[in-house]
Amino acid sequence: MTTAKRSKYSSDTKAAQALGAVDDATGGVVPAIHPATTYYRDADNQYRSGRVYGRADNPTYLPAEALLADLEEGEEALLFASGMAAAVAVFQALRPGDHVLAPKVMYWALRQWLLQFATEWGLEVELVDMSSLQDVERQLRPGQTKLIWIESPANPLWGVTDIAGIAALAKPFNVIVAVDSTVATPILCQPLTLGADIVMHSATKYLNGHSDVMAGALVTRKKDEFWARVRNVRKQSGAVLSPFDASQLLRGMRTLALRVRYSSASALQLAEALKDHTEVSQVLYPGLSSAPDHALASEQMKGGFGGMLSLRFRRGAGFAIAVAAHTKLWKRATSLGAVESLIEHRASIEGPDTPVPDDLLRLSVGIESTHDLLEDLYAAIDQAKQSQ
Repeated sequence: MTTAKRSKYSSDTKAAQALGAVDDATGGVVPAIHPATTYYRDADNQYRSGRVYGRADNPTYLPAEALLADLEEGEEALLFASGMAAAVAVFQALRPGDHVLAPKVMYWALRQWLLQFATEWGLEVELVDMSSLQDVERQLRPGQTKLIWIESPANPLWGVTDIAGIAALAKPFNVIVAVDSTVATPILCQPLTLGADIVMHSATKYLNGHSDVMAGALVTRKKDEFWARVRNVRKQSGAVLSPFDASQLLRGMRTLALRVRYSSASALQLAEALKDHTEVSQVLYPGLSSAPDHALASEQMKGGFGGMLSLRFRRGAGFAIAVAAHTKLWKRATSLGAVESLIEHRASIEGPDTPVPDDLLRLSVGIESTHDLLEDLYAAIDQAKQSQ
């Protein structure tokens, strides 16, 4: 756990230099990995080092937590063993009987957890249309609603939620606003500056960016009583990273700005090129001027609209699956935000109760040549047509 000291430099510089960290013992420009699981007591049985046991205390976490807190302009950050562990910790810090508002369109695994497990633990979960401030206001229950969970852009339809607008609705009633900002990353959007209380990242995705670490993170605007409960959930549940993974995560974060800006620019080019394709019925991407939330996205997201887009096909689910089957560069795999481009038929993954149309393919744009990625999609669409 690290409290951020605000840096004067740009996000690009802060990320590249990991806040300028230098190892005190060796002068190394890469922070050391500390594999210890336990720590030496003082002679009088005290722990003046501040560390007791590896489940809650490991100095390898500190550089990545400090960098992320600084990038998000938050007071403190916590690393977790996965994005799910980070997200679930927020809900587990609530109390039985608390009412929660969450989006109808969101990360499928968390949606399922909320509907299947959180309700069994006594939380009252209500899914709402987060694109409508009126809907959110209607469902908000003063005194009972304790948390509004936002995902923006929302996976996999990529709608953008008005974070500042929802924060304004929540503030008079002391409702916590937490934002899953995995896709935007702190390079494109900083929800805490818009009034949110907590930001969550599946650090497996863009923050690490190389498909070789599973991690999650939370950042808080202020260290209050609720944040203390979240911190205790991590400690008691043991949902922590290995020291090696924490070091790998920091390494990935040092190229975050470059990767996010490149994939965002590439995604916009792909969206523009594909929106008029005869086989594509719709391109879902907030960077398109035709997107219903483009104006909000332009105001809320700075420097790009993210590297995620979805395509819907006129010929339906079978055709969409055939397109994915014929790609060569795009890898058919779950996940997003890494250097390699991925493609996936989400409805097949999520099952019959998914809100995702079955004619949709989700695309995670990596850092390959935009031209090569586009030509690969064109070729796959042509081959899918020939196979039908």
